[in-house]
Amino acid sequence: MEVAGAESPGRAKFALPVDSEHKATVFRLFSLASPHMRTFHLSWVSFFACFVSTFAAPPLLPVIRDDLNLTATDIGNAGIASVSGAVFARVAMGTACDLFGPRLASASLILITAPAVYCSSIANSATSFLLVRFFTGFSLATFVSTQFWMSSMFSPPVVGSANGVAAGWGNLGGGATQLIMPLVFGIIRDAGAVKFTAWRIAFFVPALFQMLTAFMIMFFGQDMPDGHVRKLQKSGEKPKDEFSRVLYHGATNYRGWILALTYGYSFGVELTIDNIIAEYFYDRFDLKLHTAGMVAASFGLANAFSRPAGGWLSDAMSRRFGMRGRLWALWAVQTTEGVLCVVLGRVRSLGVSVAVMIAFSVFVQAACGLTFGVVPFVSRRSLGVISGMTGGGGNVGAVLTQLIFFKGSKYSKETGITLMGIMIICCTLPITLIYFPQWGGMFCGPSSAKGTTEEDYYLSEWSDKEREKGFHQASLKFADNSRKERGSRRGELATAPEEKSSDPEQEA
Repeated sequence: MEVAGAESPGRAKFALPVDSEHKATVFRLFSLASPHMRTFHLSWVSFFACFVSTFAAPPLLPVIRDDLNLTATDIGNAGIASVSGAVFARVAMGTACDLFGPRLASASLILITAPAVYCSSIANSATSFLLVRFFTGFSLATFVSTQFWMSSMFSPPVVGSANGVAAGWGNLGGGATQLIMPLVFGIIRDAGAVKFTAWRIAFFVPALFQMLTAFMIMFFGQDMPDGHVRKLQKSGEKPKDEFSRVLYHGATNYRGWILALTYGYSFGVELTIDNIIAEYFYDRFDLKLHTAGMVAASFGLANAFSRPAGGWLSDAMSRRFGMRGRLWALWAVQTTEGVLCVVLGRVRSLGVSVAVMIAFSVFVQAACGLTFGVVPFVSRRSLGVISGMTGGGGNVGAVLTQLIFFKGSKYSKETGITLMGIMIICCTLPITLIYFPQWGGMFCGPSSAKGTTEEDYYLSEWSDKEREKGFHQASLKFADNSRKERGSRRGELATAPEEKSSDPEQEA
């Protein structure tokens, strides 16, 4: 349901057309329209800054390891630490977004983790280096607030694209830092600092950038289309939910756990590659530090278009085939990602390795975008928890992959990459088990039984008492707006007489 002009009693006009939840029904990439597009730009820029900070160390590892006398095991442990801290932080961030709103949750985490980035400059041992990477990695939980924010601001037909572009441009930080840090290091060294001092000073750049984005969010951000969560709760427009109920409905939805597993082998793989790829090319092909950084940067920089393309593909498949199209596209793209990963580990020439790596990166990041084309539909009430579970799964996948294949010298990096590809293919198979009764799954259509409409699915998260108090209204509106997930082939069923009124405002 689209509200032309977006004018409601007591509420300001919106610059973009919106639906009944006041979520934007269009996604205008280069607009700064408030609150929808302003929120989009604040979210991706802040996530970009956190990615730059978290992966500022890998491109400088050849220098850092000589200064701190790090072994291969020390480097592997630090890489694992950088992504392990965000596992629980992402789940906590999802719950915080549900209860307090993404603006406060995101800005707080960014400010809390910024001191760890500054402390990178005073690391003097393998232990201290591991600790600063561990605490800096907590900032990657801002990914959850980014996806929550986009799902709160954009309507189902465009939410995949919004999620894909916001996360993709944020993930660009993983590639940009491969260029930024060697460049900053080189400038500081050329200015007269010795190399073991230059790398320490260089960490002040990402730290300052990260802090700046936190203040931008606090001053210019907005939780929801209609305002901040706290103000909406005080005015009665948004009920204050119970933590236990939000957590319960998220944790008991099996679809969230499957998406957490599969995301572990799309985004988790991306995090793993960000940690190992510069050193891999530096050591295997005897490249210069800056050259290895440029090659490694091409992996992360593909996020400029590949993850957004995944979100766009998810929305495009939905328009034609509904939710079943989103699931099929996710499985196909992520399986292809696994095949390319196996190939990457087998090729031996520099040119072919770079070409395969770029193709691999496109499919890795597109799979990430496709995953979060599905996530917003798993639960309306526990959206933050589901987003946090899925995002946390990405970090768990990164931790496990690095522990199994890239810690110490058990496997060469090329063998580890090949085995990682096989694991990707296997861990993508559970997508076939995801089934929505109102829309179907990869191999089965929607259920023909009664009580399987969009309203039935999303209202099942609310008790009769909560419905009597009207707490379910937002879910009812979302159910109405998500009917397009049936796809064009079932579009004629949208107004079937046996279903509930399509005007959620008239529902009790």
